[in-house]
Amino acid sequence: MSVLNPQNPTSSDLHVAVFGFPFGTHATPLFNITKKLSSLAPNIIFSFFSTNQSNNKTFSRSKNGEHHQNLFPNIKAYDIWDGLPQGYVFKGNPLEMIEYFMVSAPDSLRKAVAVAEDEIGMKVNCMIGDAFLWFVVEMAQEKGVNWVPVFMSEEHSLSCHVYTDLIREKVGIQDIAERKKDEVLDFIPGMSKIRVGDLPQGVVVGDLESIFSKIVHQMGRVLPRATAVCVSSCDEFKSETLKDLKSKLPNLLSVGPPSLIMPPSNTTTSDQNICLAWLDKQLHTDSVVAYVSFGSVVTPNPSEITALAHGLEASGVSFLWSLKDNLKDHLPQGFIENNKQKGKGMIVAWAPQTQVLAHNAVGVFITHFGCNSIMESIAAGVPMIGRPFIGEQKLNGRLVEAMWEIGLEVEGGVFTKDGIIKGLDQILKGHQGLKMKQNIAGFKTLLEKAISPQGSCNDNFNKLLNIVTK
Repeated sequence: MSVLNPQNPTSSDLHVAVFGFPFGTHATPLFNITKKLSSLAPNIIFSFFSTNQSNNKTFSRSKNGEHHQNLFPNIKAYDIWDGLPQGYVFKGNPLEMIEYFMVSAPDSLRKAVAVAEDEIGMKVNCMIGDAFLWFVVEMAQEKGVNWVPVFMSEEHSLSCHVYTDLIREKVGIQDIAERKKDEVLDFIPGMSKIRVGDLPQGVVVGDLESIFSKIVHQMGRVLPRATAVCVSSCDEFKSETLKDLKSKLPNLLSVGPPSLIMPPSNTTTSDQNICLAWLDKQLHTDSVVAYVSFGSVVTPNPSEITALAHGLEASGVSFLWSLKDNLKDHLPQGFIENNKQKGKGMIVAWAPQTQVLAHNAVGVFITHFGCNSIMESIAAGVPMIGRPFIGEQKLNGRLVEAMWEIGLEVEGGVFTKDGIIKGLDQILKGHQGLKMKQNIAGFKTLLEKAISPQGSCNDNFNKLLNIVTK
């Protein structure tokens, strides 16, 4: 069903299908990329396909009081079936929902594309999609159009999936790989500081037969068949891994961090005003603030939330913590009130992350090592303390700590009171922290250059646009 935009541009003879992966935070970055393309080519119609729940979340966000449907009249959203059987009751395992979706998606997407083509009156001439939806390559071949998958993380994670078969051959799987967890992947270009134990679950350890493991494995195998592949990175970083992947994949385009490639919303909210005003007060008292956030998907367990709170309080560092309301029960008794009264701490359900990180009062970011969060931290020049949870976050943490030296993984890989105190001391008081600040300032300069009008990301978007319009 079309859920968006009665204003249908009539001057276009191009129709691009965009396929979102409706789980985690995948759809929004793809929508950012679509908006960027839409702004460069307002006469192209983009049909954006995802589940009803995902589309409602992605397209409901407004800017300057207007909904995206008014700001981008050439983007139309179409709902597809989530694959869940009638009467389905969520049992707490997100992978089960992914499996239902992936089974139904090929047929659902074909039907939805036919509806969009009929409604718009134009056949699709190009297919862009989240790289996890690897089967779109078959749909594109059936129609004889270009397929452009978008990988939502950076190149080192992508390399792990492209090289999965080789890694399994060299390292082994399960117990064999576990025994080799401290060995480095020096047989893959640019990965000499990455250890076997840093690999995402499902590459050599974990449930290799899980739906998600099969998705990323198959994705890595079919990407060479794409017309072009987009990755959330920057050519200015001069990554050896990126250089290697460009020799393996056709038209590998570094389009930059999706959260930074479109201008931020000018809309202000009461939450935003509260956060930034509080940070202004900290700046006036010469306090250095630790910003704490783990994104919208992962959550530390109750004992780690408690330990993190004890560590922040004992460190004496001021903090702004983005924590969902339903998790506040895990904080120590009186923690919120005591720190609020002292003016040392603020806890909010949501914070405007890019603006918070850019504030001069913030000196360290306690994070989950999500790719977008890392790039936003680099853009602000703020070193990180990370606690990885899922996916490529362990690998990202290794990049931050060992390769780029712009942060550190929390001691022991889990939050403890002593580990938080030690990490904050290292970054905010020690020589190591000064070195991290210098290093991240260098990366910030490169990132600013990459996303500038004259940078590589803009050049690569123009290359992408040329591919899309062929």
